[in-house]
Amino acid sequence: MASHILILAAGQGTRMRSGRPKVLHRLAGLPLIEHVLRAASALTPHSTGVVVGHLADQVRAGLVDHASLRFVLQTEQRGTGHALLQAEPLFGGQRGALVVLSGDVPLIRPETLRRLIQTHERADAALTVLTATLARPYGYGRIVRKDGRLSRVVEERDASETQRQLTEINSGIYALALAPLFDALREIRASGALNEIYLPGLVTIYRRRGLAVETVCVENPDEVRGINSQTELAEVRQIVRQSKNEELMAAGVTIEDPATTYVDTDVTVGPDTVIHPGVILEGRTRIGARCELHSGVRIVDSTLGDNVLINNHCVIQGATIAQDARVGPFAHLRPETVVGKAARIGNFVETKKTSLGDGSKANHLTYLGDATIGSGVNVGAGTITCNYDGGQKHPTTIGDRVFIGSGTELIAPVTLGDGAYVAAGSCITNDVPAGALGVARARQVNKEDWVTRRKADRNTSLPDV
Repeated sequence: MASHILILAAGQGTRMRSGRPKVLHRLAGLPLIEHVLRAASALTPHSTGVVVGHLADQVRAGLVDHASLRFVLQTEQRGTGHALLQAEPLFGGQRGALVVLSGDVPLIRPETLRRLIQTHERADAALTVLTATLARPYGYGRIVRKDGRLSRVVEERDASETQRQLTEINSGIYALALAPLFDALREIRASGALNEIYLPGLVTIYRRRGLAVETVCVENPDEVRGINSQTELAEVRQIVRQSKNEELMAAGVTIEDPATTYVDTDVTVGPDTVIHPGVILEGRTRIGARCELHSGVRIVDSTLGDNVLINNHCVIQGATIAQDARVGPFAHLRPETVVGKAARIGNFVETKKTSLGDGSKANHLTYLGDATIGSGVNVGAGTITCNYDGGQKHPTTIGDRVFIGSGTELIAPVTLGDGAYVAAGSCITNDVPAGALGVARARQVNKEDWVTRRKADRNTSLPDV
């Protein structure tokens, strides 16, 4: 039986108190709805649709990388049943099952969705409801059973005191046979203060028609936790973070303090890497084996080879660092930085769109921007590539085995040939040929007794006090 997916993402999310659509709030480096899409993709669905409404254009823009998604606009948010009716142009006349998911329930696992669809297919059901048992079910619709079978779903506000004591809840995730779906949806009567059409109304309709209605109860109720506030988002972040850290530690990574280590979903870390407290790894970062990341390090969308050492309080964004390199402390590697094998980036060094060759080093107080630097180069303390003229960025090219003395300014565009030397304190405005010494500084002049005379002049000019 072919399966189709529909994700509900039209709600306003008023309790988030945010100008951003709720489903685009980020969890472990990904929008909430991206977690749902990834779980759904495990079913290899025939098609996937998303119901949008509030801030619809922002939601579409946030999912622009999913070219095959089909969007349905729900101009008025009048309940889950109403949302499905808007999707009839997508799925009306289709065969198979439709799995309905919520864009703000990011912890649902592919294994659970497979079990849902398998149960649905084996029972030849018209509707299969994913349920969970909660110790504190407040706010959820309750599952009411008769002789062990699902009889109906009662919303919290409509439940009697006895029904509110029930702990099995409706997750809002369903498998639905497409053949009877849309005709049945039109039978659901609008209800409540907002005159909404609720999808669980199908239970009563299908029971009356004699169609099979089934349930599947999740083992871990965290899977169906919806996010409706910033507090709930923070709670789910903690769950995801702990799960990711446990995954890494099971693969041989040493995490000294999991409580202060933040690793995004798509990050990979090699075995025997040691992560000290307070490290943040974001985006699609790749960390090799036997690396060491000291406290306060933040790495975003970067790749580190094996045996790389990152000292305390470095920020690394969009960079590539080869094996055996050393970085920091207090270094800032900006996008398109490439650090070669066994190269060294030291304290208070900033790089941008710069490649530093194998075995080269810039150990202290340096800015390297739009620079191509060869192997075996020594960049002295306080060196600056002056790459911006107020209108354009210009390149600096430094060959192999170049020695640059401390306090040097390289006014781009400029090239230093292989083996060249630059004297400390120079301001280099012209190319330095291979093997040459570049010196660009004024001759020193000492004025004898200048300080003594200056002090004497000052003393004579000051009035008595």
